[in-house]
Amino acid sequence: MNYVLGIITSFSGSNTKEVTLKARGQAITTAVDAVEITRHRFIKDLSIGKITIGTEEMPPREGESRAMNVSTIEITLTKEAKPNEEAKALQEAQAAKEKVASSSQV
Repeated sequence: MNYVLGIITSFSGSNTKEVTLKARGQAITTAVDAVEITRHRFIKDLSIGKITIGTEEMPPREGESRAMNVSTIEITLTKEAKPNEEAKALQEAQAAKEKVASSSQV
């Protein structure tokens, strides 16, 4: 649940439109679960922008003779702005701009 909260916080903190989760090894299932829980329960307008999978070669540990391969994943989430939210944000920005302009003329 901490990862879900992290995703929600990342999107709500500012005008963030994109968040990338990175995981490797056994943490891949946790990352996928966090994305799905966030998308289906909390932020309905999230979509998966891109998924990249790969393999990293880890150096051998002490006492081992060969390197290990570890799977990796990157999941990019994008938040689709609703038309009403975009219009409201533009109106607020315009109002703030006008307020600054009028206060600087005084």
